Amino acid sequence: MDISSSVDQLRLNFSPQSLVLLNVILGIIMFGIALDIKVSDFVDVFRKPKAPLIGLTGQFILLPAFTYLLTLIINPRPSIALGMILVAACPGGNISNFITYLARGNVSLSITMTAISTAFAVVMTPFNLFFWGTLNHRTAPIYHAVSVDPLQMFMTIVLILGIPLTLDIYVGRRYPDFAAKAKRPFKIGSIIVFILFVVIAIKANWQYFLKYVGYVAIVVFIHNATALITGYLAAKIAGLDDRDSRAVSIEVGIQNSALGLVLIFTFFHGLGGMALVAAWWGVWHIIAGLSVATFWAWRDRKRGIGVE
Repeated sequence: MDISSSVDQLRLNFSPQSLVLLNVILGIIMFGIALDIKVSDFVDVFRKPKAPLIGLTGQFILLPAFTYLLTLIINPRPSIALGMILVAACPGGNISNFITYLARGNVSLSITMTAISTAFAVVMTPFNLFFWGTLNHRTAPIYHAVSVDPLQMFMTIVLILGIPLTLDIYVGRRYPDFAAKAKRPFKIGSIIVFILFVVIAIKANWQYFLKYVGYVAIVVFIHNATALITGYLAAKIAGLDDRDSRAVSIEVGIQNSALGLVLIFTFFHGLGGMALVAAWWGVWHIIAGLSVATFWAWRDRKRGIGVE
């Protein structure tokens, strides 16, 4: 059995205690993200809906659709393909606002999109996983084999995303001074903790990581590049300015892979191809995002464009 085939039979070592810990970490990550979010961010969507709607279209419609097409074009192993679809179904990641700032993009738009995509993910993530995962004839057997209950997945996402989001909006309104002081430490701390967790998880499955990382890295590179380009082109075609286009590109290209890992270990029993895609995406999208942000900032400096 070759490497590409054996990845479909792989199950990563991940204890129930580790899954509980990952859920706690993700809750902390979401708490850190949502400290930036205010009720006014949701209201702004109705006042100036164009940019957020373009971003959400790229996030929950275009990216999953293009990911499905990409799985048909590059034809990876079924577990890899389903991992790609799951990552594409997740909302924006926890560092998109920071990377947008470094890229000199519209940070306010990025925060608004994070808030809206996190709220929409409660419904759209299980829907997109079901729709595109079962539409692909090679990934459909995996989806059906584990008997994923969309309602159970919905409730899991409510617990992981919905409750922290609601709690943080309350804290932000009730204790604004605390929220202002806590958001930076929470964001930085949650990112560090998540990276450490991924490193520990990879170490526990080191032999598998070494065996499959080359195969998975190529797939994730192509997939992530597709996500970043999809967001940017969608924004440009819609007539958004460059700062808004950068925010949309980064928001679509930075996915909440931590959520993806929770869903993979909860519903797919740590299926190797899916877990490796989500774990490596969590590492790579930081590298890719920072690289793109550095390029945009360098280009602005070269053109003599200051920070607005």
